[in-house]
Amino acid sequence: MSARVAAVDCGTNSIRLLIADVSDGRLTDVHREMRIVRLGQGVDATGEFAPEALARTRAALEAYAALMRDHEVSAVRMVATSAARDAGNRDEFFAMTSEVLGAVVPGTVAEVITGEQEARLSFLGAVGELDSAAAPFVVVDLGGGSTEVVLGSDDVVAAYSADIGCVRLTERCLHSDPPTDEEIDAARAVVREALETVLSVVPVQQARTWVGVAGTMTTLAALARKMTTYDSDAIHLSSVSFDDLLPVCAELLAMTRAQRAVLGPMHEGRVDVIGGGALIVTELAAVLGERAGIDLLLVSEHDILDGIALSIA
Repeated sequence: MSARVAAVDCGTNSIRLLIADVSDGRLTDVHREMRIVRLGQGVDATGEFAPEALARTRAALEAYAALMRDHEVSAVRMVATSAARDAGNRDEFFAMTSEVLGAVVPGTVAEVITGEQEARLSFLGAVGELDSAAAPFVVVDLGGGSTEVVLGSDDVVAAYSADIGCVRLTERCLHSDPPTDEEIDAARAVVREALETVLSVVPVQQARTWVGVAGTMTTLAALARKMTTYDSDAIHLSSVSFDDLLPVCAELLAMTRAQRAVLGPMHEGRVDVIGGGALIVTELAAVLGERAGIDLLLVSEHDILDGIALSIA
């Protein structure tokens, strides 16, 4: 018995939709889409969603609702992550989601999940297709406002959600174009402090395979593979050695936004924040290399969005 479901993942930087048929615990994609709405714009500084950020998010969600109706979905789950946990005016956001999604499936409203729930859903989505011989996996979901680090094989062993992400780190530390050495040093200190907490909870030394999910990771992989345009099919489940990955991270951090904008695989909504993401990846690579002897990053196009869809069924 299969069911057609819609999963929506609303993060700090992007809002994404997956419409899929679920049968026997497996997903068959019907439609997958991502829009950069920067819902978390300024939340770290002001504590509230900006009116224009809410308007951008509403416009994207209305377009997604139309697709859900066209594809006749029977169930919808929308998850809101880091930014919606932190915003003082989040009630306004939830009322909007109730109005838009409730018109598709009555009673549907976005839900804020904890960092631990976010980590588990990311893990569920990321490892479904992987060979168990490569376990234990450390799955890293690098978002706009937070980064989830999850260790597990068939199930989650340990997980932690750290309040570092490409948007949050950029807004907090990387103000110049390109960032100054002082700004980069300050950002690196923020990341290292956050990772100390992660490492006290998640025993990454047990991991055999590093799996990276979400747009920063997949974009870095595309750049390291010297793609001229982004090709999701070629990126999905591909590996990049640290020897190829780390120089790309360093180059992105040193580039101006104008230089990043002309890179073929770069989405325009990541241009100003991917330097922060590259710095987080660099620090993670150092830790995983030292503690677990890992020297490759495996990237997956399947992540929390797939985990949300599976959780509906």
